[in-house]
Amino acid sequence: MKDIRTQQRKEALKRMKKLKLHNNVIDEFSKEDKLNVSILNGMLYWLDDDCKKIVNDFEKEYNAVVYHLIFTPTQFGRMLSLLYVSKHIDEWELDNEDLKQDKLFAYVKNLDDDYCSEFGSILIRSKNGGLIRVA
Repeated sequence: MKDIRTQQRKEALKRMKKLKLHNNVIDEFSKEDKLNVSILNGMLYWLDDDCKKIVNDFEKEYNAVVYHLIFTPTQFGRMLSLLYVSKHIDEWELDNEDLKQDKLFAYVKNLDDDYCSEFGSILIRSKNGGLIRVA
């Protein structure tokens, strides 16, 4: 049987395709283990060192695989939404049902006030090969 991380990566690739992320984003994740962040109008950028550390810490703590990030400035602070596949395989079907409605369960890190960071559902839209968070 495949290890959980391999299964999570395979599931992440399926989700990336459903989200219509740019082919380069999917290829970089698949072949180079490189992540992208969507900023503003879905513009895509590679992660800086601070974002890489946030992802690494999150993946270690929750045994999850992050496959994309969305940066959103708000009145409550700068938000970094981590889109991920959890270790709970039995939840994946529900995650995919939500995805059909442009809804994702994500970890949202408040870069200005970590106390306000939390797990929750966010609404997204595809734009310019990336994603934007709309709620």
